[in-house]
Amino acid sequence: MLPAQYRMRRSADFGATVKQGRRAVQPDVIVYSRQPDPSESVADAATVAPPRVGLIIAKSVGSAVDRHRVARRLRHVAREALGDLQPREQLVIRALPGSNGASSAALRTQLHAGLRSIRRSASAVR
Repeated sequence: MLPAQYRMRRSADFGATVKQGRRAVQPDVIVYSRQPDPSESVADAATVAPPRVGLIIAKSVGSAVDRHRVARRLRHVAREALGDLQPREQLVIRALPGSNGASSAALRTQLHAGLRSIRRSASAVR
């Protein structure tokens, strides 16, 4: 399970991450990552907000049972990847229809490959 402090809940956060974030497409998932602007205000500089992770599981993935199974797998994989994320980073994982048949190991590999791809493209732009 993904701890509550790391969960993305607001629709605006999902929208901003998908629209303004960097994207990496993998066979079974699409990974979006967004680093908030340094100009955005931080309520308290002493407390750094943790990274936040959100999942998008569309009906095209399968039945409700299938979607919940995929969500559980992705939450577990995302929990393992929290150490790779920077403070205040927002990460959205969109499950594609192929994720229904993918193993947890395959989803883990694709998430890490997507994050590496995003990091490479971010460092190339700067």
